[in-house]
Amino acid sequence: MATRRNILAGIGTAAVFGGAGYWALGGPSYDQAVDADWAPMLPAASSDLEYLVHFAIHAANGHNTQSWTFTRSGGDVVIAPDFSRRTPIVDPDDHHLFASLGCAAENLALAAAAEGQSASIGFDDVVDGQVRIGLAKGPAERNPWFDAILKRQCTRSDYDGRAIPADDLRTLEDAAAIEGCRVVLLSERPKMDQLGALIVAANTVQVEDPDFVAELQSWLRFNARSAIASGDGLYAACSGNPTLPSWLAPTVFRMVFSAKSENDKCTRQVRSSSGLAVFLAEKDDKEHWVKAGQSYQRFALQATAMGMKHAFLNQPTEVPNFRSDLLGLVGATEPRPNLLVRFGYGDPMPRSLRRPVSAVIVPS
Repeated sequence: MATRRNILAGIGTAAVFGGAGYWALGGPSYDQAVDADWAPMLPAASSDLEYLVHFAIHAANGHNTQSWTFTRSGGDVVIAPDFSRRTPIVDPDDHHLFASLGCAAENLALAAAAEGQSASIGFDDVVDGQVRIGLAKGPAERNPWFDAILKRQCTRSDYDGRAIPADDLRTLEDAAAIEGCRVVLLSERPKMDQLGALIVAANTVQVEDPDFVAELQSWLRFNARSAIASGDGLYAACSGNPTLPSWLAPTVFRMVFSAKSENDKCTRQVRSSSGLAVFLAEKDDKEHWVKAGQSYQRFALQATAMGMKHAFLNQPTEVPNFRSDLLGLVGATEPRPNLLVRFGYGDPMPRSLRRPVSAVIVPS
């Protein structure tokens, strides 16, 4: 009879068939796929739109669903939501989806500036809501944030707990401040522990919801072959988990995924972090969700440029009953906490993959 213990003991052997064994079939290694995916695209080797989209899609997005499309409209680039890739359980009002459009828009604007195009980001709420980026000829400006685009990752490992100098915290805070949005940074341990308890409470609600677990599992990629084939989702190794063959993964996942194991991980991650960042917007609408994504992306790129790591711990923003507690903890009067991020110093993890640029560009 299969038991939790002997299944876990067999993970190491099974991982060979879920991971390295694939390469015997002639496929690329995961590292090779990542190197190709995250390599800078040269303007001369692509169309202008392909070049800009390449940098845009390496923005953060929930569950790595990549719920966006890109279209050239005259002199503008339009980023539209792709609702076929939404996550209705964890993100029922598509808040995170629209925030990811803001993340992508920020990357695209930085890439445009590096190539001598000024970019203005606006939001058009007609029908489903779109982000419109107006481009015009301008001086080439290579912002350090642009150089951080292809280095940024959500690093889901433990950090080393080192304190961040006050000047660096102010730099991060300034980076995230855009019109209508701000970030609150917590770096004092008592406050971080209080927020950590809130994260654990919200995480328990999610993990004990069968629909949440099923949705999460649908976006997990348990081995390199699956991750490369889909070009999306959450690859197990990116979170420090063992890779597994597809036939075994669902059984193991159901046995090891629990509120206790996930809460222990969340607690450890908060305690190893240097600080927590809560992203706020003055209004709770799609336009400001996009702005919150821009604010986060600037923070993330600045942190990357300064040698820091970061990752989302969004549970209290995703479970409605915990949002007011989160706002109260940080003394905020805004209508909604948008995103919650931990940050600090740590080692990099394997990167996630993206779908090809051609898969997200829609003809005008």
